[in-house]
Amino acid sequence: DFVLNLLDTPGHEDFSEDTYRTLIAADTAVMVLDAGKGVETQTRKLFKVCRDRGIPIITFINKMDRPTKDLFALLDEIEEVLGITAVPVVWPIGTGPDFKGVYNREEKKVNLFQKTPGGAYQAPVQLSGINDVSLEEQIDSDILQKFREEIDLIDNGISPFNDKEFLDGVITPVFFGSAVNNFGIQLFLDNFLKLAPPPVHIALREGGELDPINSPFSCFVFKVQANMNKVHRDRIAFVRICSGKFERGTTVNHERLDKPIKLASSFAFFGQDRNTIDEAYPGDIIGLVNPGTYKIGDILASGPIPKLKPLPVFAPEMFATVSCPDSMSLKSF
Repeated sequence: DFVLNLLDTPGHEDFSEDTYRTLIAADTAVMVLDAGKGVETQTRKLFKVCRDRGIPIITFINKMDRPTKDLFALLDEIEEVLGITAVPVVWPIGTGPDFKGVYNREEKKVNLFQKTPGGAYQAPVQLSGINDVSLEEQIDSDILQKFREEIDLIDNGISPFNDKEFLDGVITPVFFGSAVNNFGIQLFLDNFLKLAPPPVHIALREGGELDPINSPFSCFVFKVQANMNKVHRDRIAFVRICSGKFERGTTVNHERLDKPIKLASSFAFFGQDRNTIDEAYPGDIIGLVNPGTYKIGDILASGPIPKLKPLPVFAPEMFATVSCPDSMSLKSF
């Protein structure tokens, strides 16, 4: 009963402008941190975009089966560097080679960890309470004692999760796991469905947000990609639907060109797969075949063009200059 549109963003700084624009099209951001590295430079830049737009953030701390930073120091780092309070929804039992599982604070259940070859299948989960005597048979007493002390510290020292504060960007719920072993992922995804808000975050220039249900159909182009299909050498304009219902073949007003355009070729993408899409709704991401009609930032609407906040514009960066010392070779250069 849920529809999710997944927008994966490159982590490399060379693609930061592309990533910024993709974040503009999202309603919730998942911040994945390496437990051994903490908050990296690129994360800070992307986080600022989320804060500026008011996108709620859910944090997943990965690679718990590898050497990690001190976990309390990691929570402090999130708060100091990013200015958002980290509230653990789950808490790990041990770290690195001693990683034994996670404790779901809300349901008061322990999920025990088991390595899986290459994460080919979901790690089996045994559920029990924090004081279950069977845990003492499966986990070293030192690790278990330390874990119980940490839970006591968290329960008494960290405020409980508050949904409004999460939606306002004041706090970020934190999950732990090991993606390569497919552990902690299902727990994270189940909670994501409960936490993630519906698509209502499209800001207007004058303030406030666009009504996604009662406004006419509208969308904006946030990405243009060439050679999605090497056979056809086509270009695709990716649009985020802001309001109303999209129907293939509908005619819309193109703000920049100031003329009507028919949306005849529309697709949904998943990796290299594409399927023709006939209908789509607010929050959906679709691709339109682009014969040169669409540019990043274009707004399309079936009624009056909504006054959306413009996409961020970045000044070009110069990394190196190349010059030709021989004037006679200038033409061939």
